Amino acid sequence: MKKNSSILLLLLLLHGCSQPGLKPFGTVPSASQLQWHELEYYMFIHFGPNTFTNVEWGKGNEDPKIFYPTRLDCRQWAATAKQAGMKGIIITAKHHDGFCLWPSKFSTHTVRESLWKNGQGDVLRELSDACREYGLRFGVYLSPWDRNHPAYGTPEYNQIFVNMLEEVLTSYVDVFEQWFDGANGEGPNGKKQVYDWPLFNNTVYKHQPDAIIFSDAGPGCRWVGNENGFAGLTNWNTLNIEKVYPGYPDYHELTEGHEDGTHWVPAECDVSIRPGWFYSPDTDDKVKSLEELVEIYYGSVGRGSNLLLNVPVDRRGLIPKPDSLRLMELAEMIRSSFKENLAERGRVSASSSSGIYKANNLIDNNSRTYWVSADALSEIELAFKEPVTFNRIVLQEGIEFGQRVKAFAVDVWKNDKYEELDRQTTIGYKRILRYTEITTTKIRIRVVDAKAPPVLGEIQLFFVND
Repeated sequence: MKKNSSILLLLLLLHGCSQPGLKPFGTVPSASQLQWHELEYYMFIHFGPNTFTNVEWGKGNEDPKIFYPTRLDCRQWAATAKQAGMKGIIITAKHHDGFCLWPSKFSTHTVRESLWKNGQGDVLRELSDACREYGLRFGVYLSPWDRNHPAYGTPEYNQIFVNMLEEVLTSYVDVFEQWFDGANGEGPNGKKQVYDWPLFNNTVYKHQPDAIIFSDAGPGCRWVGNENGFAGLTNWNTLNIEKVYPGYPDYHELTEGHEDGTHWVPAECDVSIRPGWFYSPDTDDKVKSLEELVEIYYGSVGRGSNLLLNVPVDRRGLIPKPDSLRLMELAEMIRSSFKENLAERGRVSASSSSGIYKANNLIDNNSRTYWVSADALSEIELAFKEPVTFNRIVLQEGIEFGQRVKAFAVDVWKNDKYEELDRQTTIGYKRILRYTEITTTKIRIRVVDAKAPPVLGEIQLFFVND
C-alpha cells in the first residue's frame, strides 16, 4: 500500500510540475516529504526500563529483568492513536540506556534478557503488526548513545549500531520515520563516541529509501528547537544542512528554519502529554489539559509543522486512561472545529491568475489544486451574499513548488471599506489563524512579500465555539 501511494504521489508531483506556467521555485520537498507533511499529527511512545525505574535517562546498568509489563497490548496503543486522529506511532526502540525493545543479536541488554514473555517477546514486532492492522504508519527512535554496550566509544561501535539499525529496518513493516537523538554522552568505559552520521543515514536509505530521517539537521525533517510543541510564527521549511548538525548548539535557529536554506528540512514539534517523556506514577494527575493541547496544536500544525505528541506507556504496558481520555477530547475539538468550511459559500476572485490555475481552486476543498498569481504581490477576495461569522482562517501553499510567501495580510470589510485585521509572515504547508468572532461579507488576503508568484492550494473559513 505504501509503495503504491508513493508512486501515485510521485506521478501527481511530476504531472503538476509539467503543467505550463507552474514550475518549482527554489528548494522543494521530495515525494516522501510531501507524504510526511500530510500526516500532520502522530504519536510518540517512550517505553523501556525507565518506565519501571521512574527516571528519564537510564544509566545502562539496570537489570533487564525489571522490564516486565504485565498486560502489554500494542493493539490498545494503535487503537487509541487511531481514535485520536493520529496517523502513526514512533517508538523508542533503543534509548540512551541501550536497552533494545527487540531481541537484538548485537546486544545483551534487550527484551530477550527480560522476564517479559520469558524472554521470547518483541515489542517492535507487536507494534508494527498493530500499526498495520489499524492503518497507521510505523516509526522508530534509536539513540546512538549506548550507556550499556561495552564497545561504545571505540571505532567498532558505529558498525555495531548500524547492525542494530539494519535489524530494525529490515525485520518489520515499512518505516515512515527514523528518529535519531543527537545526545552523546559517556559509555560504560567512560568514553564518548564519534558518531558516523553519513554511515547511519546511508544505512537508513539503503533499507528504507522512503523513510524521513529526523535529527537537528534532518535530512528528512528537523527538531524544532524546543520540547514545548511550538514552531516559530515564522517557519521556513528549508535549512542549510552544511551548517547544522546533530547536537547543533544554536538550536534556536531551528525554530524558524533558514529562509534561503539549501535543503527542504521541515520542522517537527515533539512534546509530551505529561511533564516527563517516560511514564511515572507521580505524573498521573499532571496530564496536560485540553486547553494546553489545543494551544500546542495551533502552535505546531497551525504553523506548518508536524506534531509528534508523546504518550508514555505505563508499567502494565498500556496507555493510561487519563492520557487516553485527553486525547479523545483533543480529537473531538479538532474534528468539530474544522467540520464546515464556510468559504464554500462565497465567491472567490484574485487580482491576477496564471494560466489554468484560477482562484476557484482555492475553495474546492482540495489542497492539491492551485491558484497561481501572475505577480509576486497579489490579492485574493472572498465575497458572500449574506454575512458570515468566523474565527479561524486556514491557508495552504502548494509547497511542492517551493515555499514562496514571505509576508501576507488579512483584511475584513467593515463600514464600507477594508480594514487590516492581521499581518503575518510565512504560510508553508498549513497556516491556521485564530481570531475573536468576526462577521462580514468580504475578506481579503494580500500577499505583501514573496520570493516568487505565490502558489496557494486552499483558503478555508471556520467558526469554532471557543
